Amino acid sequence: MSFFHSHILSFLLLLPVLSAAFIVLLPGARTGWVRAVALSGSMLTLLLSIQVLMRYDSSHAGIQMAEYISWNQRLGTAYAVGVDGFSITMLILTALLCLIALLVSTSIRQHIKGYYILILLLETAILGVFLAQDWALFYVFWEMTLIPLFFLIDRWGGENRQTAALNFVLYTMGGSVFILVSLLVLFDAVPERSFSMAPMMAAAQGFPVQQQTLILLGLLVGFGVKMPIFPLHGWLPLAHVEAPGPVSILLSGILLKMGAYGIIRATGMLPDATQALQVLLVVLALFSIVYGGLLAWRQRDLKRMIAYSSVSHMGVVLLGISTLNFTGMTGAVAQMTAHGLVAGVTFMLIGMLYERTHTRDISQYSSLTRITPRFAFFLVLAFIAAVSMPGTFGFIAELHALIGGYQAWGWWVFLVSLGVVISAIYAIRTVGRLFTGPVRSSMREVEDMQPTGILAASVLMGAIIILGVMPAGWIQLSEQSIKQLVRLF
Repeated sequence: MSFFHSHILSFLLLLPVLSAAFIVLLPGARTGWVRAVALSGSMLTLLLSIQVLMRYDSSHAGIQMAEYISWNQRLGTAYAVGVDGFSITMLILTALLCLIALLVSTSIRQHIKGYYILILLLETAILGVFLAQDWALFYVFWEMTLIPLFFLIDRWGGENRQTAALNFVLYTMGGSVFILVSLLVLFDAVPERSFSMAPMMAAAQGFPVQQQTLILLGLLVGFGVKMPIFPLHGWLPLAHVEAPGPVSILLSGILLKMGAYGIIRATGMLPDATQALQVLLVVLALFSIVYGGLLAWRQRDLKRMIAYSSVSHMGVVLLGISTLNFTGMTGAVAQMTAHGLVAGVTFMLIGMLYERTHTRDISQYSSLTRITPRFAFFLVLAFIAAVSMPGTFGFIAELHALIGGYQAWGWWVFLVSLGVVISAIYAIRTVGRLFTGPVRSSMREVEDMQPTGILAASVLMGAIIILGVMPAGWIQLSEQSIKQLVRLF
C-alpha cells in the first residue's frame, strides 16, 4: 500500500492506458464488453483522482506527491510528476469530463474499439500535461494529445471532418514549434542541463527582460493557439462543428484549459516579461471577450455558437491572468473549471439533440418544451450557467476576474460587462427559438433524453450549482499556489 501511495500519480496515468490495452485484446464484435471496460477504466481513474484530491494538502503551495526518475542525464530529461493548486482542479475536471464523454458515446456505431481506445489514450495525455513537472515530459504529453484527437475528428466527425482534423493539427503543431524553441532557449541557460521546471524557472529569472519577453511571446503563441485567444482561434469553430459530440466535450471542456494552464506556468517562470507584456495580455483578453461574444451572437449553428462563446469565456481567464493579483488569478483558475463544466454539459446536450434531429440550425427548432421537456429543462439551465448567473460557479469566477481587473486596470475592465450583455442576448434568443412557437412537423417525433443522458447532465449541472453556492472549498485548493505565484510580481 505504501508503494501505491508513493506512486499514486503514476497509477493514475497508467489506468486509462491499461484499459485501452485490455480493449485491444477484446473481440471487435463484443461492443458491450468494450464499452464496459472503457467506462470501468475511466471510472477508476476518476475515483483515483478523488483519492489524490483527498490526500492533497491545500495549506501548502509546493509540489505534492512528487515522483522523479532521471531518464537521460546528458539531455536533462526526467519522469517528474506532481500536483499543486493549479493542477489539482484540472485533474478532477479531466477525469470527470472523460467519464462523461464515454458515458454519452452510445451514438458511435463504427470502429467502436478504436474510438474507445483513442479516448482513453487522450485521457492519459491530458492528465500527463497537468501532472508533468519536467518541461520535456510536458511537451511530450502536449504533443501526444494531437494523435488521438486527429483520428477522433477524422474518423468519426461530420462531412468536413478531414479538413477540420487537418486544420486542428496544423494550427496546434505550428504553435508547438514556438513552445519548443522557447523551451530550448531556456534549457541552454540552465547550468545543470535540466528540463525540470524548478531549475528552468531559476535560470529564466536571470535573463534580461528583453530576452525573457521574446521567450514569453513564443510561449504565448503556442499556448494561445490551444486556449485559444484572438487571433489564434481559427481552428476552433470548424473542429467543434465537425467533431462528434463527446469529443467536443473534451475539446472545449479540457483541451482549451491546457493552453490557459501553460500560460499560468509560463508567467511564473518569466515574471519580469509578464509584467512587461501585461498591457498586451489585457488588450487580447478584452478583445477576445467582446469579439467572441459578437461572433457567437451571429451564429445559427448551435455548435458554432458555443465554440465562439468559448473564445469569450477563455478571454475572462486571460483577463484574470493579466491582472497579476490574487483576486484576478483566483478568478482565472475558477473560470477554467466553470467553463469546463458549462461547455461540457452544453456540447453534450447539443450533441444528443443533433443525433435526434440531424440539424443544429436554431431556426429549425421550435416549442421543444412540449416534445422534449427534459432537454428543455437542462438546456435552459446550461444557458443560464453560460451567462454566469448568480448561483452558478461561472458567476463566482467572473466576479473575481472583474474585481481583480478593476484593481489592476480601473474602469477599462467594464468592457467585460459588454461581453456579458452580448452573452445574455444570444442565450435568451436561442432559448426563445428552441422552445417557443408552433410545433414543427419534422420535430414531432423527437425522442427526449434517456436515463444515461439525464445522469450525465445532472452530474455536470449539479457541480456547477454546488460550486456556485459553496465555492470556498474549491477555491481554497488553489489559494496557496496563487499566492506564491503573485508574490513574483
